[in-house]
Amino acid sequence: MVNQEKVKEAIKLLLEGIGEDTGREGLLDTPDRIARMYEELCAGMEEDPSKHLSKTFHTDNTEMVLEKDIVFHSLCEHHMLPFYGKVHIAYIPNGKVVGLSKLARCVEVYARRLQIQERMTDQIAQAIMDHLNPKGVMVMVEAEHMCMTMRGISKPGSKTITYSTKGEFALNQDLQSTFMNMIRM
Repeated sequence: MVNQEKVKEAIKLLLEGIGEDTGREGLLDTPDRIARMYEELCAGMEEDPSKHLSKTFHTDNTEMVLEKDIVFHSLCEHHMLPFYGKVHIAYIPNGKVVGLSKLARCVEVYARRLQIQERMTDQIAQAIMDHLNPKGVMVMVEAEHMCMTMRGISKPGSKTITYSTKGEFALNQDLQSTFMNMIRM
């Protein structure tokens, strides 16, 4: 849980550290606003994805289920700058499926933490494997990182792509190709 008082204190020190006047009108409420913002942006720190993935439905279907273009926003743990993009999730049911919105909620749990894209991709895939017990899962994340676009190398528009395969997806190139073709549709 975010300690709002500590965040307010830290933001005030940061503002002073960069030479700002914390008493000026435009900055008076900034520490409070930022504390509330971090409470929202880091809400996934205490949340367990099983809360969303535990409600399942029986199915005889064993064909791939794909939810694509799940938009997310996260904060890079190295610079605390945003990275954002889309997540694509596919899994092969093994007797049960989950509501499609629950896949997006699982993404939100991991995105609302200080994060690195590589870890987040694998965490999403592993949570689906652990809670749905599918025959396989594949997750791909495409993101733009503000630490790459607004500072340092300053390369706007560059994207980072990561993926994680589990079960049958890890063993079957044809399944991976089908996934890639489906997300391009």
